[in-house]
Amino acid sequence: MHHHRTSARRERGMSLVEVLVALVILSVGVLAVARLFPAGTRAQAQDHLTTSANDYAQEKIEQLTGMHWSDSTLSVGRHPAGSATETLGSGRWHRFYTVTAMNAPLDNLKRVDVTVTYSGAGKSSASSVVATTYVRR
Repeated sequence: MHHHRTSARRERGMSLVEVLVALVILSVGVLAVARLFPAGTRAQAQDHLTTSANDYAQEKIEQLTGMHWSDSTLSVGRHPAGSATETLGSGRWHRFYTVTAMNAPLDNLKRVDVTVTYSGAGKSSASSVVATTYVRR
């Protein structure tokens, strides 16, 4: 029976250089993953703001579609007038709507566009969502 002897070098295990290289590779991977967490958190916060803006727009759409055609809230123009807005929630959301009379043959309809603007989640500029519906005479 022959016994193969392995060299003493192989029996010692991993060298210090091999351990250091493995640690560097592991550290780079961990740091790359750690950098993704803030981006994911910002995206989640932005999604929450957008969802709330959509909810506020839909809320106004539902309110306006229940109004009679001749109600003053459905008069043609911007509501509130000028550049004013309705402040919602914590003051982060602002809402206004515009009513437009449709031309013939659709003159029995009014188009209503509800706009909700909001800021936050690390963005320097405001974002907005627009919901549109039609009100029938």
